[in-house]
Amino acid sequence: MVSHEQVLSNVPSILKTSAPILNRIMCFVKSFAAWMRSCADYWAAAAIYDSLNKLSDSELRKRGLSRATLVHDVFRSCDC
Repeated sequence: MVSHEQVLSNVPSILKTSAPILNRIMCFVKSFAAWMRSCADYWAAAAIYDSLNKLSDSELRKRGLSRATLVHDVFRSCDC
């Protein structure tokens, strides 16, 4: 029969062997979350661009924008 002391004495060795796997999983999760945030930022920028692109050149000038630099300005404002 296994005692509680024997089980508890094995816990540190189990954690040491699984630590690299857990670190890789956490790294993947963090990278995936960053990628999702980036996708959301680009999606928002594309929506803003679509709405601004429908405006006339004079309306864009009133907002301090130019059609020639509209894409750059939109993406810069969204920190993409």
